[in-house]
Amino acid sequence: MIELIQVSKTFVTRGQTVHALAPTDLTVPQGSVYGLLGFSGAGKSTLLRLINRLEEPSGGQVRVAGADLTGLSQHALRQARQQVGMIFQQFNLLSSRTALENVALSLEIAGLPRARQHARAREALAAVGLSDKEKAYPAQLSGGQKQRVAIARALATDPKILLCDEATSALDPHTALSILRLLKQLNRERGMTMVMVTHDIKVASYLCEHAVILEKGRVVDRIDMQAPQPQSLLGKFFFETAKGWTDQTALPQEDA
Repeated sequence: MIELIQVSKTFVTRGQTVHALAPTDLTVPQGSVYGLLGFSGAGKSTLLRLINRLEEPSGGQVRVAGADLTGLSQHALRQARQQVGMIFQQFNLLSSRTALENVALSLEIAGLPRARQHARAREALAAVGLSDKEKAYPAQLSGGQKQRVAIARALATDPKILLCDEATSALDPHTALSILRLLKQLNRERGMTMVMVTHDIKVASYLCEHAVILEKGRVVDRIDMQAPQPQSLLGKFFFETAKGWTDQTALPQEDA
C-alpha cells in the first residue's frame, strides 16, 4: 500500500543545511499497522508527512496504492490525498464549528455535494461513537472526544490509509487506550492501513505489527513487533523501557 524508495529530506534554514531524513526505504503492506519510533527530532514526523507529500521529498520516490505521488501535479495530488486520512497530537478542530461541522469540513474540501456532507459526517461520528455529540463545540468536549472527532474527520472521505502523528501523546493513559482500541477496531473492520508516529513503546507494542526505529534521520532498526529482537542500542532501550526503567538501564549515546 505504501512504498518509499530512497526517500530523503533536506532543509535549508538560515544558510544551514539540515539532513532531516537520510535516503530511506520503507514498505507498508495493505491492511497493516506500522510504527515509526524514535526520540524527538529523529525524523519520524518528517517521514510520515512525506507519505502524502505534506513535505516534499528532496530525493527518492513515494508510491501510495500503486500510484507514484512524486511527480503528480497539485490537482492530481489533491485527488490522491483523498485516499489518505491524517490525525495529529493537537486535534486541530475549528472552535467555531460543531463536531458535525468539523467532520463535514473534510468533505467540503473534497468537493462532496453539500446535500451529502452532513449525512456522511454523521456516519463518521457514529463510527467513533459520538453520534450524541454532533451539536457540541470543541470547548464542550473532553480531550478523548476531540480526538475522536478528529478521527471521524479523517474517516469521512473513506480513506484507504490513516496517518497518525503522536495521536495519543496529549491524552491521559485511560483515554489514550480507548483511542488505540478504536484505531485497532478500524483497522480490523475496514482493513485500513495505518502508519503511526510515536515515542511510546507501549503504544507501538499494542497497535503495531511492525516498526522502524529512527535516530538522527536514519533507520537504525526494523522490528517485528510480534517477536521483537532489537539490534541497535536505541531499539534495546525502547524495549527495556516497556519493562520499566532501573538504575542499570543503559542510555543510548547522546550528543554533548
